[in-house]
Amino acid sequence: MPGGYGPGRGRADTLRSVTAVAPGPAAAAPDRLDVWRRFVEAHAVVVGALEATLVDARALPLAWFDVLVALDAAPGRRLRMQDLADRVWFTRSGLTRLIDRMTDAGLVTRERCTDDRRGTWAVLTPAGRERLVDAHGLYLRGVHEHFTRHLDDADAAALDRILAGITAGAVAGATTPAPDPGTRG
Repeated sequence: MPGGYGPGRGRADTLRSVTAVAPGPAAAAPDRLDVWRRFVEAHAVVVGALEATLVDARALPLAWFDVLVALDAAPGRRLRMQDLADRVWFTRSGLTRLIDRMTDAGLVTRERCTDDRRGTWAVLTPAGRERLVDAHGLYLRGVHEHFTRHLDDADAAALDRILAGITAGAVAGATTPAPDPGTRG
């Protein structure tokens, strides 16, 4: 990727440059910046590979697959739009545009909430369920090929614990400052 950030290029240099310009707690821990870079890179590569697999084989973008999974798991195979946005990590406006396209494709419908005039349900259609079932095995094989096969049981358990802690801290919005990585206390 000339001029891009492809694997092993760009991001690490950018992060190091940022810490040189604006030193702070992160500047004391370049190894942690390297871990961050690897995390972002691994996420981009794995998600990109899954996206390509689903789009090439099933013409189903990964975001659509995620919505279909969330709706299929919900009671009555339907969720309020806000609840769906929370489950698939989309903004309301981003989800609205996505659901517009999925509605046009016949995979979901919208229904007005009878108990709340402002609310709208996203509802999985039989065609949407069929597309989900058709793509599910391919998705699982892709997750295995690009992610889980690279982890032994101990790595998987450690990564699960670490990512759960990061997610909980980020979602909760840290109320206390993180310790300076350059100090031990």
